[in-house]
Amino acid sequence: MAGSGSGVFRIPGLRLNYFLLELPTTMNSVLNKNLFFVKEHVGMFKAANNFDIYDPETQQVIMHCREDNLGFFTKLFRFTDYKRATPFEIEIKTPAGERLVTVRRGVSFFLSTVEVLDENNVVIGKFKQKLFSIGGRFQVLDANDQPLCMLKGKWTSWDFKFMSADNKEFATVTKKWAGFGREFFTSADNYVLQISAEVPENHPLRQLILAAVMCIDFVLKE
Repeated sequence: MAGSGSGVFRIPGLRLNYFLLELPTTMNSVLNKNLFFVKEHVGMFKAANNFDIYDPETQQVIMHCREDNLGFFTKLFRFTDYKRATPFEIEIKTPAGERLVTVRRGVSFFLSTVEVLDENNVVIGKFKQKLFSIGGRFQVLDANDQPLCMLKGKWTSWDFKFMSADNKEFATVTKKWAGFGREFFTSADNYVLQISAEVPENHPLRQLILAAVMCIDFVLKE
């Protein structure tokens, strides 16, 4: 990782057009953590998918992920075989209600393109699902549809990694981690997100990485 006096950070392996960005000054400090536990709300006959994000060190909820604006027909189709094709828009907020990230997709019958918006509702990047990928794979794009890196899954397990073009790892998403209480790992879809310490604080890549958990769950799991 390298920096300059102008507040511009470079992440080795990340495409030039994205990592030469002026860093935002308003990013909430909770996004600068490197370890998160994402726990799904369980319940029968629920149309919306909601999650809480915990700090594994304190086991306190530090973010809410809510799908509050479901339309009537979307709710209906969530209980059919077309559930995976339904649109979604999930907001990630602090417990106080401060919006951090929004993850959204329209109706999709084949390959998904998921948009990620920052706290000001500005598109900062996208996930584009790749065809014929084993284990699940997304190309990570900037707001102008230029490639940044890849989000790759393994066919043998529910593990995903943010990888640069030269195979540098920025973050991992997994369902397995021994450091959290067994009572938190239920039959729900729960995930551990670990971000590399080489990703600078306040860098917009952190918002994309956090959004990746929602992308994986909604596009592949559903």
